[in-house]
Amino acid sequence: MRERHRRAAQALSVTVEPGGEFWGWAGRTLGAPARTAAGQPVWLRLVADREEKASGKLWEGAWDAQRILGDLDGRRPALVGLHDATEDGTAYRAELSERVGQPVLSGSPILHEELDLPGTWWTDLATTLHKLAAAATDRVAVRAQYMQRAIPEFVGIPAPDAPRWSTAHGDLHWANLTNPLRVLDWEGWGTAPEGFDCAMLYAYSLLRPGTAARVRETFPVLGTPAALAAEATVCAMLLQTVSRGDNLVLEDPLREWTEDLRRRATAYVRGTD
Repeated sequence: MRERHRRAAQALSVTVEPGGEFWGWAGRTLGAPARTAAGQPVWLRLVADREEKASGKLWEGAWDAQRILGDLDGRRPALVGLHDATEDGTAYRAELSERVGQPVLSGSPILHEELDLPGTWWTDLATTLHKLAAAATDRVAVRAQYMQRAIPEFVGIPAPDAPRWSTAHGDLHWANLTNPLRVLDWEGWGTAPEGFDCAMLYAYSLLRPGTAARVRETFPVLGTPAALAAEATVCAMLLQTVSRGDNLVLEDPLREWTEDLRRRATAYVRGTD
């Protein structure tokens, strides 16, 4: 990966700065700060996959986001270059983006310490997600077939009907956000049940009740019938990761969340809530 990253830098005429490499899940991606020949700070991210899988939603996510969403009023780092290569059955895509000067709010998706963010940050996030939700796309972040299978298995209720689907980031967590607000990692964006992004952010805030409460305050759709499908989907997704040995620190609060979701689902059916 390092060698392919170096070659991509040469192909895109940028110089990688030492000491800043960042590895993604399972070594599938490698990113590092770089500069163009004109001195512009950029970020060079390399993603690798088997050649036969180098297509579709995840592979095209950054390019589709640039084409369709633009920079979302400066909240999404613009994509400024692409370079593709293949070798020995492996495909590599290098994505060159504007470099974000601020650090992410957490070193991992799960928030382990309370955040003291200004009210304007929360307003900016709500505005950005509202604008994103209105974007037209045929990309899909969450499939109904997955909901119908995973929600009964991990939450213990039939998959609720989503009254509205809208465009979502698809992976909104604290390691993809900065202050001032920039939203990173547009690999998996697409349509999802209404409230999906804020439900995801809430889930990754469960260890810090103060921030979790602020998420609910900022996004009052949470806890309503309109968001039940999104909340149940997020809860199921993360409990599935727990079953595979990941995100274990979230297991207990996720189990508590399932109890609330089951209570609400029953109440909504009875018309008592």
